Amino acid sequence: MLKRLSISNYALIDQLEIDFEQGLTIITGETGAGKSIILGALSLILGERADSSSIRDKERKTVVEATFDIKSYNLKPFFDENDIDYYNGELIARREINPNGRSRAFVNDGVVSLATLRELMTHLVDIHSQHSNMLLAQPSFQLSILDNIAGNQESLDKYQKLYSQYKATEKLLNELRANDERNRSEEDYLRFQLSQLQETNLKPGEDEELEQQQRRLANATSLKEDLWKVIITLNSEENSVLEQLQDVRNTLSTAEGNLDEIAGMSERVNNALIDLKDIAQSVSAVEESLNSDPAMLQQVEDRLNTIYSLERKHNVKSVDELLQLQAQYQQRLAAIDSSDERISAMQEQLEQHKQAATELALILSRQRKKASEQFISLLLPLAQYLSMKNLQFNIDFKAVELNATGADSIEFLFAFNKNQALMPVKDTASGGEISRLMLCIKSVIARSMNLPTIIFDEVDTGVSGETAHKIGDLMGEIASNIQVIAITHLPQVASHGTSHLRVFKSDTSTQTVTSVERLNDEEHVTEIARMLSGSGLNKAAIENARSLISLARSRGKTK
Repeated sequence: MLKRLSISNYALIDQLEIDFEQGLTIITGETGAGKSIILGALSLILGERADSSSIRDKERKTVVEATFDIKSYNLKPFFDENDIDYYNGELIARREINPNGRSRAFVNDGVVSLATLRELMTHLVDIHSQHSNMLLAQPSFQLSILDNIAGNQESLDKYQKLYSQYKATEKLLNELRANDERNRSEEDYLRFQLSQLQETNLKPGEDEELEQQQRRLANATSLKEDLWKVIITLNSEENSVLEQLQDVRNTLSTAEGNLDEIAGMSERVNNALIDLKDIAQSVSAVEESLNSDPAMLQQVEDRLNTIYSLERKHNVKSVDELLQLQAQYQQRLAAIDSSDERISAMQEQLEQHKQAATELALILSRQRKKASEQFISLLLPLAQYLSMKNLQFNIDFKAVELNATGADSIEFLFAFNKNQALMPVKDTASGGEISRLMLCIKSVIARSMNLPTIIFDEVDTGVSGETAHKIGDLMGEIASNIQVIAITHLPQVASHGTSHLRVFKSDTSTQTVTSVERLNDEEHVTEIARMLSGSGLNKAAIENARSLISLARSRGKTK
């Protein structure tokens, strides 16, 4: 249950702390006093979108914090799954909105995503307002009611995993078939291209080797002449570089015996002499191997032309890229050759996933139909109690293709008058009837959902007289099992409260602020008297309020 709500720097609220109790808490106040502001702040805790325009002082951040008693609810698995610290019996949720509009969410002082906070709060609080009445016409909401009553959540989670597997496999199968169809339409082209590449018998790096060979053969004569010059210079019979270096080495060797300063230089010259001799031999070998071979040159150039033609055709720049393309053609053709087997295997897998999902969908359907009978049997007496004595109600089931919620399409059908055909609620009910109907539905759901707190935001608008008393009775009955917080303008409803909070605005010298006060028994009577009589509070109104409270308590005991 919600124990405490703390709000700072939000709209008309500077700083506010509200303690809540078990049972039925009534919140009243003049229009515009700030009741909706308090609910707006609480909605931030429930994961709603933050709006920087609600920040009161643009120099400070807005902070809303709620404390919940959760010791009676098995939420530890959720905490463990989302890596949130679990405080035994207590949960503290907080939203902070910075002046720049950015917001952060916390649970037990640990940062969480807004989605995680929102999911957690679905286990703790349900806010029902007049706007929520529109949900009643939505098939998804109608289906969720039956799932709640049937206790289908675990089965529904399991089904949705199976359904996701089924749809994922179906998507893969469709992609496989599309690829196969595309490949088969190009099969002749692929085989021709692959055949041409394979016949060329390309080798990795072949183009670079051929280009080097082509340069060697094309310039063989001039290269041979250049190398011969190097050989003559290094190793001719007269006055060659090698011969001169030998003389230098010998001279230094003799001088070293008398000059320590040049010690070792002869050895260095000798090393250079060895290197130059090796160079001369290598150059000579290369020079001898160089021969002008026009036939070989023509073969190399023909091969290069073949490669260049393939590169231009396939818009690539090297043999290696041509080989990569060849491998791709081989893979696509291999896929075509094995596609029938792979499609067959995936089709079988798809059927298995579909069968598993269908079996669980049928179980869900049976549970929903059983829950529908229970729902109708619970709803009709409540509706009759709230002055809808002629209400008829049935749920139309239709089998549909598998979808995210199963294989059921349902529609709630109502008739509010005698001899009236059953019709969808949007076609037959007035606003007041829908409000009362939703209150009955919430009462039924509250009994099955094990939800700690439900908040009714002026759901009694447009109701008066005995029906107003009965709405108060119903809220009081719901509050005997869970915490109920009701914002109301009806004294008949307020008289059922076990605690009473009054919201009011006051002015300071510089600003208007919203405040909340907890009413004691006498103040509770006075507030209901004000609701009964307006501004003219008198003894008769006070006595009327006492009588109303006494009547509410006696009705609660006898119901």
